[in-house]
Amino acid sequence: MTDCLLITGGLGYVGARVAKFLSEVTGLRLRLGSRNPSLIPASWWPGAEIIPLNILTQGDLDAACQGVRYILHLAATDEIVSAVNPEEALLVNGLGTLKLLGAAERAGVERFIYFSTAHIYGSPLAGTITEKNLPRPVHPYAITHRVAEDFVLAAHDKKVLQGIVLRLSNGFGAPINTHFSRWTLVINDLCRQAVTSGKLVLRTSGLQWRDFITLTDVARAILHFLNLPIEQCNDGLFNLGGECSLRIIDIATLIAARAKEVFGLALPIHRPDPQPGEPYPSLDYCIAKLKTTDFTLVKNLDEEIDGTLRFCREMLAEKHA
Repeated sequence: MTDCLLITGGLGYVGARVAKFLSEVTGLRLRLGSRNPSLIPASWWPGAEIIPLNILTQGDLDAACQGVRYILHLAATDEIVSAVNPEEALLVNGLGTLKLLGAAERAGVERFIYFSTAHIYGSPLAGTITEKNLPRPVHPYAITHRVAEDFVLAAHDKKVLQGIVLRLSNGFGAPINTHFSRWTLVINDLCRQAVTSGKLVLRTSGLQWRDFITLTDVARAILHFLNLPIEQCNDGLFNLGGECSLRIIDIATLIAARAKEVFGLALPIHRPDPQPGEPYPSLDYCIAKLKTTDFTLVKNLDEEIDGTLRFCREMLAEKHA
């Protein structure tokens, strides 16, 4: 039987991109769990099984894990919902992960990959950040991901299963479908501005630093960890970033340049003036530990931005059709 991978949140922004990539390059049988499986007809994912999955419903979890060798756990409340409703975030991100781990153990799942966030290190991110930095999350989104991390790593240490936690920096790229837009992400927001308003407007001075990683490299990292020998998984905890630390103004300038190249658009950039002595130390989101496992980045930043710009233009055309 072909190995089966369950992706919770499999029709979401990151999950759908990962699923599409894996469907093209592996022979894995994909099971995509979603709270809203009707968003996409089954025919949209040839060969994939799309199932309804409530992360807090034990029956759903037990059924989803049957016959599964690997789990990629992406289902979580986002940063907006987490801020508005921290209790829901704790239930879904914390308790939901614990319940899924229990179902995975009962089903004999071999490897459990959990997507956490770089924001568990605190805010703002600054300086050199490795897995040895002390986590000091301040936002409910980050706090509840930290709770989930501990459950996954505890299962790994007890050898209940092979647990891997990936602390993702700023993943970006074109969604698979307009249902899965994430316009709170700065690059996606600026790409949408580029095609809808003909200008780029920053809400701040743009001097803040971020580490960016393309969704193509995120998907490649998942494939890497699915195949990684257990002895190279170490303690199961890895930063996942793009070795691409840029200021917001730098990324806006890059998007303006790509819009000029792709569409011939000349985009002005508007931003508030920096305040005197505005401190924004640089950022090195270190993935040296990941690189010791022989993972390499493609870093196709221009290609991912171009794809996001084209997606935004197609979305705009559909809206006015």
